[in-house]
Amino acid sequence: MKEGWTGPDRRDDPIVPLKPIDDALHIELGKKNNFEWWYFDAHLESGHTIVAFFYASYPNPGPNSGKIGVELTLLRPDGRKTQRFIKYNRHEFEASREIPDVRIGRNYMKVDYTQGNLPVYEIFLDEEEIGFHLTYKSEVNGWMGGDGHAHFAGRGYFAWMIPVPRATVTGKIRDGDNEMAVTGIGYHDHNWLDFPFQSFIEFWMWGRVYSKNYTVSYAYIQCNEKVDNHVVKGLMLAKGEDIIISTGNFEFVKQGFQFDERAGHHYPKALRITIPDELDLEMKVVRVFEAENMLDNFNAVLRFIAGKILRMKPGYFRLDSAFELAVNYDGMEAKENGNTLHEIVAFKDVQ
Repeated sequence: MKEGWTGPDRRDDPIVPLKPIDDALHIELGKKNNFEWWYFDAHLESGHTIVAFFYASYPNPGPNSGKIGVELTLLRPDGRKTQRFIKYNRHEFEASREIPDVRIGRNYMKVDYTQGNLPVYEIFLDEEEIGFHLTYKSEVNGWMGGDGHAHFAGRGYFAWMIPVPRATVTGKIRDGDNEMAVTGIGYHDHNWLDFPFQSFIEFWMWGRVYSKNYTVSYAYIQCNEKVDNHVVKGLMLAKGEDIIISTGNFEFVKQGFQFDERAGHHYPKALRITIPDELDLEMKVVRVFEAENMLDNFNAVLRFIAGKILRMKPGYFRLDSAFELAVNYDGMEAKENGNTLHEIVAFKDVQ
């Protein structure tokens, strides 16, 4: 395993700023096992949550693997969920290799760097009964751990970066015939890799915390025996707009496992992330926001092949947790709290 940290001890020193090309297209389109996507979400004051993907190549197992498309998810305040994946042909896809600019059909994402020190993203997706037209005004500098890559023993790589760790979101969403103006808080990240997830990864957990003065984003990726059960970890801590910690060296403790029948997997009821003398973050689950057996998205034949022959067992969680964050920085200790959403994708049990 090789990770791209710029400093010693799986830490960045210096912390390198992102460039526009980092959030541009990277993969070779149409090449087998090359996957790439741009992800956006927003938690809105109306009580809605939206999730949007622009796929150069869809990464999840199933009939859409490797396809170009967009995905829209709308979670309503009453818990009802609408999720749509819309597949597109190659000639309907355009993306720059220099700047963040993607068009899939009439859906698009683009960025404006002229409105201050931080970028402003615009996304537009409108498919079937739901649509989003939103502006993400960044509040925190973009981040990636080192060069953003983890190389899996010469067998492939996984890249992850966060151009927008935290943003003020404004715009409109459409739910059927009802269009509403919305405001909220949002996030955007970008991933690309050149192997199927399930080849080397057993599960991964990721999330972020927004408190009054601090922003935390983290990922914990448990690999399998093919790469010596290595764990890929990455975390950033920002104070205001400035990133003050960028590291893969932290403790990640999972506690109090609970089995969920819907996902067919366990999830930890509490997580604790610590960097001695710098950061202590505790999260306790108060609500399982989503739990899904990802095989349910397959037709009966593919579900049988994936579950019985390939022994795949993909599950997904979106969890709502109360958090307590303690930060020791520049000789001052601060404590803040609130609630946050975080996620798990598992191909094997997380215990």
